[in-house]
Amino acid sequence: MADRTYHLNGSFKPTIKRNADLEGPDFFPTPAWATLALIENEAFNGEIWECACGDGAMARVLERANHSVFSSDLYDRGFGQTGLDFLSADRTSDNIITNPPYNSAEAFVQAGVAKSRKKFALLLRLAFLEGANRANTIFKVTPPARVLVFSERITFYQKGAIQKGSGTTAYAWFVWDKDAPNRTELKWLKPGYKARYSESPSKN
Repeated sequence: MADRTYHLNGSFKPTIKRNADLEGPDFFPTPAWATLALIENEAFNGEIWECACGDGAMARVLERANHSVFSSDLYDRGFGQTGLDFLSADRTSDNIITNPPYNSAEAFVQAGVAKSRKKFALLLRLAFLEGANRANTIFKVTPPARVLVFSERITFYQKGAIQKGSGTTAYAWFVWDKDAPNRTELKWLKPGYKARYSESPSKN
């Protein structure tokens, strides 16, 4: 399957990706421990907009941490405000946190930087750091303040799939901070989040 992910010009990469990327809405709920790793290492003050909330997995984790969360999704998955297209919406928020659809990651970066007043955090493949297009656009013009690299692999499953095996892709939280200097700090998240929070609810 050809992979359009992360290409501004729509060109193809010779890789195989999750079969939901190009065949219908991309929906892989985020494990709770991955969200907890972010909020234990990054402070968020004010409202948080979870703009690709799915069925609420990430939003519920944020709410349990006593954050005020506005949840929305383009698709109706039984949670949040549905039918709201983050890329074209006029809404803004103090903070935006989400795991974006893989085939819209670059567009989500551009929209998130414009629509967040304080911080904007995206859960992305670590390989998002690569690429001449991003080097000359996103990272040159609006680089993230911090990249929080997971020491443990995150395994994503389609909704309802049997959860077994382990992921093979490295992920990181990319955090844009309006109050930070215009440079990027690379940090590593300590191992242990997956084991510590493995029993945490992961309903999206």
